Amino acid sequence: MLPPVRCFTCGAPLGHLWPEFKRRVESGEDPEKVLDELGVKRYCCRRTLYTAITYIERVASFDSPKTREIRLRMYTVPVRSVGVEK
Repeated sequence: MLPPVRCFTCGAPLGHLWPEFKRRVESGEDPEKVLDELGVKRYCCRRTLYTAITYIERVASFDSPKTREIRLRMYTVPVRSVGVEK
C-alpha cells in the first residue's frame, strides 16, 4: 500500500504531509504533536495519516523471477498478424 494521497473520509490532500510526518515520528516525536504542528485539525485526516502503513518496500522484496514471468504473461498482449492466412 502506498502512503495516503488524500483523506479517505473528507478528501483533503495529505500526500504532501506524509514524508515530514513519517520522518518526525520515526525519529521519536509524539505523533499527536507532529500532527498539530503540521496543521492537521480534522480527526479523519489525523486518523488517515496516523494509521497509514506502507507495505510497498516489504512487498517488493518478495518479487522473484517466476512472479515476473507470470506478470509479463498476464499483461502482455500477443501480437497477431492481420490478414495473414495460415
